[in-house]
Amino acid sequence: MLGRKMNSDPRPPSSVPPPSLPQYGRSIPVTPFRGYLLALLVLIGSVASVIVFWRNAYERELRAAEADFIAGTQQIAALLQQRMINYELALGSSASVFSTVRPSPQQWQSFVEGLDVQERFPGMLGMGFAPYVTPEGFRQLQIDSRDAGYGLLRLQPPGIRPYYGPVLYLAPMSMENRSVIGFDMFADPVRREAMLAARDSGKAKLSGPVHLQQDRYGGSGEQAGLLLYAPIYRIGDFPITVAARRESLRGWVYVPFHIPQFVRAALPYRERYGGIDLKLYDIGGATPQLLYADERQEPSADPAFVSSLPVEIYGRTWRMDFRSAPVDVVSPRLAGLRTTLAVGLLISLLLFWLAMLLARTENRARQIAAQLTEDYRRSEQRFRMAMVYSAIGKALLDKEGRVVEANPALGAIMDRDPASLAGVPFSSLFDDASDPIRTVEMEAVAEGVYRTTRRLRREDGELRYAQLTYAPVPGNVGQDIARLVQVEDATDRLRAEAQVRALNRNLETRVVQRTRELTAANNELESFAYSISHDLRTPLRSIEGFSRLLSERYESSLDEAGRDYLTRIRNATSRMSDLIDALLKMARLSRGQLNRTPLDLSQLAKDTIAELRAAEPERKVSVAIQPGLQAYGDAPLVRNLLGNLLGNAWKFTRDGAEPLIEFFAEPAQGEGEPPTFVVRDNGAGFETEYVGKLFRPFQRLHSQDQFAGHGIGLASVRRIVERHGGAIRAEGAPGKGAAFKFTLPGEPE
Repeated sequence: MLGRKMNSDPRPPSSVPPPSLPQYGRSIPVTPFRGYLLALLVLIGSVASVIVFWRNAYERELRAAEADFIAGTQQIAALLQQRMINYELALGSSASVFSTVRPSPQQWQSFVEGLDVQERFPGMLGMGFAPYVTPEGFRQLQIDSRDAGYGLLRLQPPGIRPYYGPVLYLAPMSMENRSVIGFDMFADPVRREAMLAARDSGKAKLSGPVHLQQDRYGGSGEQAGLLLYAPIYRIGDFPITVAARRESLRGWVYVPFHIPQFVRAALPYRERYGGIDLKLYDIGGATPQLLYADERQEPSADPAFVSSLPVEIYGRTWRMDFRSAPVDVVSPRLAGLRTTLAVGLLISLLLFWLAMLLARTENRARQIAAQLTEDYRRSEQRFRMAMVYSAIGKALLDKEGRVVEANPALGAIMDRDPASLAGVPFSSLFDDASDPIRTVEMEAVAEGVYRTTRRLRREDGELRYAQLTYAPVPGNVGQDIARLVQVEDATDRLRAEAQVRALNRNLETRVVQRTRELTAANNELESFAYSISHDLRTPLRSIEGFSRLLSERYESSLDEAGRDYLTRIRNATSRMSDLIDALLKMARLSRGQLNRTPLDLSQLAKDTIAELRAAEPERKVSVAIQPGLQAYGDAPLVRNLLGNLLGNAWKFTRDGAEPLIEFFAEPAQGEGEPPTFVVRDNGAGFETEYVGKLFRPFQRLHSQDQFAGHGIGLASVRRIVERHGGAIRAEGAPGKGAAFKFTLPGEPE
């Protein structure tokens, strides 16, 4: 048979080399050049259209912003001229007063206060009058001022000059304005130029930039100041010629003002002009002089537009330099145009990519179809190879449960030729085919994978067990294969499991027997302990009783040595009794059932220390107990444990100068591990080499005279800890104290 021939091959099925597979692959057809050219033309055309559209929109937006800038500069210039006209009108009203009468200083003060110049004309420091006089005329002014009670008019700067133009009136009469009275403006070249121009023209004239005299006293800083002069002629004169004007001139009315406040008052809402910065220069002299400068934009920011506008104003030539905000500020929509450009370029790239995809679609479709066909063929071949070379028996079944194809491994399990299994109902191959449950196997496969164990009898009569795994095989409607079944020979495994179960039953029987024997031994040991205790106590009581009677009745007949012998006998019997009690106590620790409950170790330690203090109130021992120490254990046994450890610490710190006892917990070493509890003292300590004797019964490291005891306490502690499943160890040094560290398991499951 084929199955026997395969079994004769010394190599496992997986080691049989598979047949060589042909190399699959297809070269990708080259995309025609025409498709690439079309995609390139689409890219060039779309990019060019986007750039032309963006450039036209950008220029249009920039021109509109520039037009708004020019309109804003013209409006700013008009507002400044209008504000200067208002100053000139106020000056003209004051000139009309001197054209009719010469007012007194009080009348002038009332007139100026009525105009409310400081409120209506921000930056204006007042309104004044300066007469045009010769030295004789100035002396007459001084005499008139003294006779009127105003004091002597002092000339500033002093000196003899052909003509004077001293400030005679200046209202409102603030401290700064009072300090200007007597100042000869005609002596200053800049002021004199404007005063002479007003005299000869008969019109108001503006001076060049000067430092106003008020700033010396008012602390106004380095602000540029200007003065506007209007000529005053003799009453009734209307001179036409320059010579007649010079002859008829009486003086000037004038207004001093600061140019920064003048500009800010003229332009109260700068934001409406799109953030235009202004620099104002006086270019009437030899060199331009800065009158005003805005500082609203960063110096490093590049303006979108700049403009210069010359203006003739009351005899002076001003140049207005305008500077706009950066392009992104003056025209916010330009940022949107950049976004539009980016989107347009992106769309152009997308169009180019689509054209490339369209050019390659047909070739790519053919390539994918060929690849899918090849993948399907290779997948089919892999499946066939997996069937042939698998070490697990496999069979393909149709909808009726008949074998369509079987692999050699299944033939080996059945001891039949795989080809002979074709068309055979699969269930008929097993010895238990008549089992009613087998009728639902095939129906269960529709719900998913189904596993079961069946019994079969091979051709040679050998009985075997097989592990079956049914699985549906997806496919097209009407195909002949519906299910896949895997068959594994489970005979050896089932026999091994049966042997393990038999061994387990045998082991359980032995455990029960050993437990019974151990219980009987413990009962015998307990009976022996009680018997020994009872048998030993009887002669001890006799020895102790007769010793006491001998001491009471014949004490006078005994010498000192005899009485000492009796005392030693009685002490020895008492110690022997205590040792018997300790022995019984040790025996009880190994009996009984543990009753584990949550315990507050901190409170148990406090109670133990309280009992020790009550027993020896005269001792002063410092005790540090960490609060909140919790554990699970048998309450009486754990109380006994702490009593022995804390009692030892109390006892062995007796000779210390500052005795200290500590009870605390060290953190757990790992996750899930219980904490380590520590009882530490600074007492007598012990040699490290003798640490192994500490937990042995009746082993002592100190003499009875030094520290009393039976040598059973630490042995009891170790037994209690081990009964709880924990561990204990000791650390110490002579004269440096000792530390006992123990663990108790966590919460019982």
